[in-house]
Amino acid sequence: MSNVNVSGVGPPDVVLPEVRADLASALDAAMASPAHQQRDAVARVVASNPRFLDAWAALGDCARDTIESYMAYRVGYHRGLDALRANGWKGSGYVRWSAPSNHGFLRCLDGLARTAGMIGEIDEATRCSQFLLQCDPNGKPK
Repeated sequence: MSNVNVSGVGPPDVVLPEVRADLASALDAAMASPAHQQRDAVARVVASNPRFLDAWAALGDCARDTIESYMAYRVGYHRGLDALRANGWKGSGYVRWSAPSNHGFLRCLDGLARTAGMIGEIDEATRCSQFLLQCDPNGKPK
């Protein structure tokens, strides 16, 4: 028999700290680079700010190929787990899309699920997809 939570209180929401404005501006500028320079510009932002999850997600988005994309999302995902733990996450609780500061982690997790499937890592793709739904059962906002 499983326990039923009737208190109305569920797992806590975890919200990562807001991204510094200068980092967001640097990433915006890198993303505005000409297409042939964009990936390298984003990589420079990541290199100078390796804890900046939005930059890892952007690097995954503009990677040269699927493997590079997978690697960027995977590093961002693991950096995100570190950030979540540093902000009180204990392995459970919601990490919702409604908090803009959570987007970098969630985008990395979503990208990792997609690219893992593309390279045949079906178990990882499934785990990541399930984790994404556990983070926010309402899913990504449209």
